[in-house]
Amino acid sequence: MSEDPKKLPDELSKESSSAPSPILDWSSQPAGKASWPELLGVTAEEAEKKIKEEKPELKIDIVPPKSMVTMDYHLDRVRLFLDESGKVAQVPRLG
Repeated sequence: MSEDPKKLPDELSKESSSAPSPILDWSSQPAGKASWPELLGVTAEEAEKKIKEEKPELKIDIVPPKSMVTMDYHLDRVRLFLDESGKVAQVPRLG
């Protein structure tokens, strides 16, 4: 790739026809509800049942207290982070 050394960086960027790809394509977000704040403090079973009633296609991951999880993001997954008593400790959300 030979670039004209006389061109300014601004001129070079105008020649670029492709924009960088977004890290997350928000246009592919599923329609509808993406979080369930009303489920804070309920049991994992109750939370899973409620989410499945609203969005049966979602995968529910139950995360025990002090467990490690990966940072990957899945639009078809909801994690239920539980406290020591087995109740939902964080707002369940897609991802």
